[in-house]
Amino acid sequence: MLYLVPVIVFALDWLSKYTALKYLDAYTPVSILPIFNFYLTFNPGISFSMLRADSPYGVWVLIGIACIICAFILYAFRKEKDTWTRFALMLVLGGAIGNVWDRLRYGVVVDFLDFHWGNYHWPAFNIADSAICIGVAIILWQTLRRKK
Repeated sequence: MLYLVPVIVFALDWLSKYTALKYLDAYTPVSILPIFNFYLTFNPGISFSMLRADSPYGVWVLIGIACIICAFILYAFRKEKDTWTRFALMLVLGGAIGNVWDRLRYGVVVDFLDFHWGNYHWPAFNIADSAICIGVAIILWQTLRRKK
C-alpha cells in the first residue's frame, strides 16, 4: 500500500498545478485569507528558489540530481523497517517526482501557494514541496525518537 503514496502525491500535485495554470494569472495574487494567497509563479531553482537553473543545462543538472535522490529513496525504502519512515520516504519520492515532471515539461517548477504575514512572504510552494517537507520532518522525528 505504501507504493500508492507517491502516486497519490503526484496526482494531487499535478491536478493542483494544472488548476493553478488554468485559472490563475501569473504573478497576480488572489487573496484567500488575510495570511494566504494563490500566487502563480515559476521556480527555476530548488527549494525556495535556491540554486537557480537559468540555462537548459542547469535544468538537466537539477533533473539528474533529483533522479539520483529518487534512486536513493527507493534504496532506503527497501532497507527501512519502520513503517512511518517508509511512509515518509514515499512522501518525499512523490514530491520529487512531481517537481521533476514540472522541470521536464516546463523547465521550471510551478508554485502557487503563498503564505504571508504583513509584507513578509514565505517563498511560494506547491503540493510536491509540502509532501517533501512533511516527509523529511517525519524522517527527522523518527530518527530523533530512535536515538532516545
